Amino acid sequence: MYSESLSKRLEDLGAVEGSRLSVTKDGRNSVGTLMPHHEFSAPDVLIIKVKSGYNVGIRVTPETTIEVLEKPVERVRKETPVEFQKGLPKLVLIGTGGTIASYVDYRTGAVHPALSTSDMVNAVPEIREIANVDATVLFSIFSENMDVDHWQRLAEEVAKQINDGADGIIIPHGTDTMGYTAAALSFMLGDVPKPVVLVGAQRSSDRPSSDASSNLMACARFCVKGKKSGVYVIMHDTSGDDSFAVHIGSRVRKMHTSRRDAFHSINVLPVAHLDKDGKIEMHIEGHEVTSEKAVARTAMEKSCILLQYYPGMDPALFEDIIMRSKGVVIAGSGLGHVNSNMVPLLKKACDKGIVVVITSQCLNGRTNLNVYNTGRDMLSAGVITVWDMLPETAYVKLMWALANTSSVEEVKELMRTPLAGEMSDRRTIDV
Repeated sequence: MYSESLSKRLEDLGAVEGSRLSVTKDGRNSVGTLMPHHEFSAPDVLIIKVKSGYNVGIRVTPETTIEVLEKPVERVRKETPVEFQKGLPKLVLIGTGGTIASYVDYRTGAVHPALSTSDMVNAVPEIREIANVDATVLFSIFSENMDVDHWQRLAEEVAKQINDGADGIIIPHGTDTMGYTAAALSFMLGDVPKPVVLVGAQRSSDRPSSDASSNLMACARFCVKGKKSGVYVIMHDTSGDDSFAVHIGSRVRKMHTSRRDAFHSINVLPVAHLDKDGKIEMHIEGHEVTSEKAVARTAMEKSCILLQYYPGMDPALFEDIIMRSKGVVIAGSGLGHVNSNMVPLLKKACDKGIVVVITSQCLNGRTNLNVYNTGRDMLSAGVITVWDMLPETAYVKLMWALANTSSVEEVKELMRTPLAGEMSDRRTIDV
């Protein structure tokens, strides 16, 4: 942020991001658009975008004069109503925000999570040829700000829309924590009778290289033609626009910060692939859609933690937080190990009734604590393993299991029982 004194000066002038300013210092005048402060700039350096398109930084002193030449014009986005066509299935887009629902304000360079869902639908007119699409914005945030309360509201809205007649749900979502939300919906919605598809974009919707519209179209085609119920994530499967993968919601992870094909199914094949023309190749049969009602079981125990083991991990640093928790997931090394000095703390936690779940930070492959002495000591201490479940999925499932059972033993049994395709005790040669 700009320094307190500079922020106050801009506030007194009524200057906000997007305002056109005239700045004069040491006899030199610059005119441009006020930009957000850059994290690599000093707090007293004012940043404006000049006519050439370049950004200029000006260190503001008491002698610097700043004049507001023009205030920014507020952008108003209007929803465009579209008439439904008889005979087509009904899809509902539930907007949550993220890059797929963002646009860049090129006056300021700021990215805003404010693109309306109707804007997204209208950007892909082909969707209207295969389905009637209704749209609603539940919230408009970046996915790093998503929390348990958002998951609960989203699950309730999905169930409501399905019970009101939706044949499929598409959820535009930020990619950073989309795997967590997909896992949460997988457990909260259980045997959901219709397809519920989360989708994101690695490039914002207004950029020529955006993957937003093609990802959305792939979602619509899968919902209409795939006829598979469950919670899924659909994203690009290649760096181009020719292939899209359908991932089980409890088995998917973002594996790259920026590539279009960042999302991979872990320890399992993708459910299906779609090509750019909409042809679907199924790899896992899954469950057929039904006319049953959707039920959202949204209770979650928030006092759970997710830790990653590292060499030299000092149990004294984590004892307080572990002992104050009701559930702990530890991503151990290799088959699921921690240093032997952690075992007494884990036993203390288990003896208190805290559920301690061990997964592997390797991601691929299964945990197995029966191979080495440390692992057997961990089992004797009372920890449990969950086969090949992803750490973040185990964390979400543990919160859900604790809130929907009445005893520690029930929680442990539920954690070891596959509920939403989240784990398996075997692997095929393909994965």
